[in-house]
Amino acid sequence: MEVLSALFHILGGLCLFLYGMKVMSDGIQQTAGNRLQRTLNFMTGNRLVAVLTGFAVTGIVQASAAVTLMVVAFVNAGLLTLTQSIGVIMGANIGTTVTAWIVSLVGFSMRLSEVALPAVGIGFICGIIKWKHRNLGAVILGFGLLFMGLDMMTRSAPSVGDSFTIVAEVSNLGFLSNLIGAGAGILLTLILQSSSASTAITLTMAFNGFIGYEMAASMIIGSNVGTTLQTALASIGTKTAAKRAAMVHVLFNVFGTFWALPLLKPLLALVAFATPGAMTPGMLNDPMVPVHLAMLHTVFNVANTIIFLPFVKQFARLVTFLIKEDKNEKLMPEHYRLEYLSGAMHDAPELNIHRAEKEIRDMAGLASNMYDKFSAALNSMLETTISEDAVSALVEELKNKENYADEMREALTAFLIECTRKKLSRRSEQRVLRLTRIIAELEDMTDECYSLGLILERSVRKNQPFKNKEITALLPYVAMVSQFFSFLQEMLGNVLSEEQSAWALALENKIDKSRKKLRKLGRKRIEAGKDVKTQLLFIDMVRRIEKLGDYCYNIAEVLSK
Repeated sequence: MEVLSALFHILGGLCLFLYGMKVMSDGIQQTAGNRLQRTLNFMTGNRLVAVLTGFAVTGIVQASAAVTLMVVAFVNAGLLTLTQSIGVIMGANIGTTVTAWIVSLVGFSMRLSEVALPAVGIGFICGIIKWKHRNLGAVILGFGLLFMGLDMMTRSAPSVGDSFTIVAEVSNLGFLSNLIGAGAGILLTLILQSSSASTAITLTMAFNGFIGYEMAASMIIGSNVGTTLQTALASIGTKTAAKRAAMVHVLFNVFGTFWALPLLKPLLALVAFATPGAMTPGMLNDPMVPVHLAMLHTVFNVANTIIFLPFVKQFARLVTFLIKEDKNEKLMPEHYRLEYLSGAMHDAPELNIHRAEKEIRDMAGLASNMYDKFSAALNSMLETTISEDAVSALVEELKNKENYADEMREALTAFLIECTRKKLSRRSEQRVLRLTRIIAELEDMTDECYSLGLILERSVRKNQPFKNKEITALLPYVAMVSQFFSFLQEMLGNVLSEEQSAWALALENKIDKSRKKLRKLGRKRIEAGKDVKTQLLFIDMVRRIEKLGDYCYNIAEVLSK
């Protein structure tokens, strides 16, 4: 009965530890939302910068699996190349060792109850009062819950350990113990879906003498392999590039385990040399045991990165060879589907906004492409009469793209609403609202582009073609809006400076003045006896092009805030 009670205490402590880690991670993300965004921008740097980025982001999010899932999602979306993702994944493996250091340095060297309960109280109070550092309360609260859970596991482990002598027996089988330990680490991580949590449990068991030091070390190495399953499963159904990124994560950690287990004793000797303070052999509750294991976790991941970092391109070629390109992916799909990984959505909500911005840039590119198609058709009417079949094909293409844009708006808006249901910083919530407005403006722009195509089609079908004089007058007007499109595509995701905002306002005013002149031209031609229906179509086209300019300026205003 005592053992069963201890098991329930360990289970409760584990759940409290995992929940505390989640609360602390959410609080850190909210506190560091903008810095996290700036850190992500470094992902496009060289391989060393990519490693540092992966380390920094994982240190913030406190979940290497979540960061790796986001890397897979970014590769799937085209935000990262396969080569860039390799460095980030390596850095994420190093970043996950931060949790082990926090647990080892604080969790076993003092009475946790003296730290945990005050942290919970302070964190709760800081979280409910209104002040600018409110999110810091979640960090402190999560910190306290994490160590309350660790304290429960630490105090309950000895009671369970006395009843499981078989564990002590398999700890003294030489290299076979290392293999068993690695397998146990893999299994534990698969069950918990968190290498940080499995590492914390391993540290607790080693601290209480439940398992031997070498077996604990092999369990920590094995936990690196266990965390790759989540990434591998999440890549099912994604694009080839995302599958390759997931394969990188699997191969990197598996290869690392293959070289580390046979060399475990030399590796532990290096750890003993690099760690200040020696362990006392056979001593229970030795606080240096968790410290040495945390150092092992760091040394192993750093060494693995150093070994493979010079061979990033060769690594990329290997996974490219193993996972072949799907030729159907290059075709534009008939319907839009926003691919994202649900696990990453829950674990790293701040990172999803970066993902949404890339899709919005694609939507802006779609609207710009539709306008370019219309502009090219209008230009061609100067040189020759456009055929009815050609204009019908244009309208059909614009219609399909407009429907695609409608689907993008629905999917992206739903995605951003889902983001707001997670814990975001206030600044990020405002950013989501701005992105939602930009999506609406872009979708309205695609509606206008389709309407412009319909005007051209009506003009051709009813034999009411525009004259060269009218088209010549329209082209500079069309070019101004095209310039606005290009400007916005370049600036999406950035904040406009005062000079850029002033330039956007000046261009909007210029478009408005041109609209008045062109409408006056249409009226004069009606008064001169020209075909009324043709001129009304001309005026309608002028109005719709000007509306596109308005939408562009609306987006520029959003980017100015």
